[in-house]
Amino acid sequence: MSSQAIREELCKYAQKTVSNKLVVGPGGNLSARFEGKMYLSPSGFALDEIKPEQWVEVDIETGHITDIGLRPSSEVLMHLYAYRQNPNIGAMVHTHPPYCIAFTLVEKELPIMFPDQAALVGKTVYVDYVLPTTDKLADAVVAKIEHASILLGNHGLVTTGRNLREAYYRTEVVEESAKIFLIATAIKQPKVLTKEEFEEIASLESEAYRIELLQKMK
Repeated sequence: MSSQAIREELCKYAQKTVSNKLVVGPGGNLSARFEGKMYLSPSGFALDEIKPEQWVEVDIETGHITDIGLRPSSEVLMHLYAYRQNPNIGAMVHTHPPYCIAFTLVEKELPIMFPDQAALVGKTVYVDYVLPTTDKLADAVVAKIEHASILLGNHGLVTTGRNLREAYYRTEVVEESAKIFLIATAIKQPKVLTKEEFEEIASLESEAYRIELLQKMK
């Protein structure tokens, strides 16, 4: 892996984020860690417009922008604090998925309802609405960054992973979970997985294999 490969991979998942309608216009931001630096989407760009050389390189320890050119996303502090807090995070995806936002308007706790959600995401936590782009939002997210998925009230979703594929896939799974919950709730109270059922799925060797395979696939 090289910084150029990281930049190209960011473009790939940025385009998937837009094509799957997880953001609209210049919303959302993605980043990935590589050798003490993070590569973050620039401010003012729609994600699918970003070219490999336009991802902004930021030194994680100092916060200095270490390449020439564009301003980083206005959510730079959220990404920077997360990488400093948890060295196991290799990538972060912040999106505005419509079902996730709709869910936060009426609920806070997203239950675990199906196997992929249990195995690949686990518990999704919630942060009350905080003004975007501020250090207060960055602090609120980092306080719960041990969880791989965080719903932001009236705002969107943050997912993390050991690589971009994992972080992005978690975004899709959480959005699908919110969609399923809202559809089911319109009919009657959904049946969710019990704590025992969730733990049983998490312990399955086949699920552990799927997660391991996910890390290796490009």
